[in-house]
Amino acid sequence: MKVSRKAAALRGRTKDPVVTLGNFDGIHLGHQLILKKISERAERLKTASIVYTFEPHPLKVVAPHKSPPLIVDKEDKLSLIEAFGVDFLVLARFTREFASKHPREFAEEVLVKDLGVREVWVGEGFSFGRGRTGTVEYLERLGDEFGFSVCTVAPYKKGGSMVSSSRIRELVSAGEVKLAAALLGRPYSIKGRVVSGKEIGKEMGFPTANLKTTSELVPGDGVYAASATVGEERYKAVVNIGTAPTFGGRKKAIEVHLLDFKDDIYGSKVRVSFLKRLRDEKHFKTREALARQIKKDTERARKLLGENFL
Repeated sequence: MKVSRKAAALRGRTKDPVVTLGNFDGIHLGHQLILKKISERAERLKTASIVYTFEPHPLKVVAPHKSPPLIVDKEDKLSLIEAFGVDFLVLARFTREFASKHPREFAEEVLVKDLGVREVWVGEGFSFGRGRTGTVEYLERLGDEFGFSVCTVAPYKKGGSMVSSSRIRELVSAGEVKLAAALLGRPYSIKGRVVSGKEIGKEMGFPTANLKTTSELVPGDGVYAASATVGEERYKAVVNIGTAPTFGGRKKAIEVHLLDFKDDIYGSKVRVSFLKRLRDEKHFKTREALARQIKKDTERARKLLGENFL
């Protein structure tokens, strides 16, 4: 997949491509359906498939106070899109000037002149341009004017509910990582680097890696069964997210205990993929009581991961 910052860079490189437009935060099952469709359609028409998306998220520019935490970062977003066989990706820089473009201006400049689009695929609720005035119906009228067709994809439903990025954010924030995974089509994960901690876990016989995450969306406080990838190796893990109230903590931390692992990974990059929330984080009267609970958490996580190792 070839990535470009500007649609104009693709001018003349493709003929009658199949294009989809959107934020695609999370690359959830609904997004995946559209990506599959444009890849299959482009292959059938013997042309190229193009994803046109933005950076940063539009709300970070036009309404920062309403901007949601991203489900995936740019690196993961591009990697996930590429996995669907997309030929080109335009990662357009979203600015206030861009946000002020009239939908017709965007269609004429980007879709027609730059990309020479043949078909545009979008979700039924898609909107674009100044004030989000570019509805699907308006896009269809533009297609009639400029000579491209518009194909809409109905909302993807799972378990009777619509799959959406906002719903996934709600679930992750509430610690419902198992339900979030069902909508994503993969476990929810965060990334970060191991930094120094208080080493309380080590003193108790359960050494943990203190993760400083680069991910914007972190699961709610609690204890989780998870897997942790360090380099090329993947390990079973128990993760505590919270303030360690037993020790009077106030600052939220992400502590990762790798099962059957003793090496020093300080400074290493780690990806944590969450399987299931085991319990709330809570205060224990003694270290011994906490140690007994951690042992139970570890045994439960080992059993779960043995059956569903990520």
